[in-house]
Amino acid sequence: MSGIVANSVLPARREPLSLMTSDGLRLIGELALPIDRDPVATMVCLHPLPTHGGMMDSHLFRKAAWRLPALAAIAVLRFNTRGTTSAAGTSEGEFDHANGEGLDLRAAVEDTVVLGLPAPWLVGWSFGTDVILRHGNIDPVAGAILISPPLRYSSLEDLDHWASGERPMVALVPELDDYLQPAEARVRFARVPQAEVVAREGAKHLWMGEQYVRFVLDSIAGHLVPGTLGVHDGYEGPMEKWRDL
Repeated sequence: MSGIVANSVLPARREPLSLMTSDGLRLIGELALPIDRDPVATMVCLHPLPTHGGMMDSHLFRKAAWRLPALAAIAVLRFNTRGTTSAAGTSEGEFDHANGEGLDLRAAVEDTVVLGLPAPWLVGWSFGTDVILRHGNIDPVAGAILISPPLRYSSLEDLDHWASGERPMVALVPELDDYLQPAEARVRFARVPQAEVVAREGAKHLWMGEQYVRFVLDSIAGHLVPGTLGVHDGYEGPMEKWRDL
């Protein structure tokens, strides 16, 4: 049985990050890297709606940074979009309804190039999925994972733009989501031939509970690093003392 529990922090190199957008804003972030090897893929996190508490520390992304560098050699880059606050600080600017946040996404993707990080995948949660759908179909993005996509700020034209390319897309949709449930998600994402909709029985929009956290993180790892699905299984390696990172 895995020794990982809800607040487990696995070894990684965690470094504060400062991103600069093309319109001159400084964004607060963090990069978590494997401690004993080079990363084989990169997860760029786009967090939930900041006007409703979303930030780089939203629990799925915080736990991704705690676990995935050690479990799957994935670099985890997370940051606060414009005007968003977390324990690490506040990013400059103001919330812009998924418009200016596209420049924030671009700044993060450009930083993966500057830092030499491999195979950047965009991983959005709720509001972050709309930012990805509107602005994320760019080089060198390898693909997109959409967690609880509400399709609130994005349009049919955004889906069609993704359909015109070949970048893989995976939508993780909770059975009991407040905004978009699996049956409707399959209809909406049918416009994107390469999109895969994966439903999770019993899950809700916020994915609370360790079984649902593991489902999301294992799904991310399995797509970013094929062959690593189920990375939590049997882990008995070292852990850092839990702290409010």
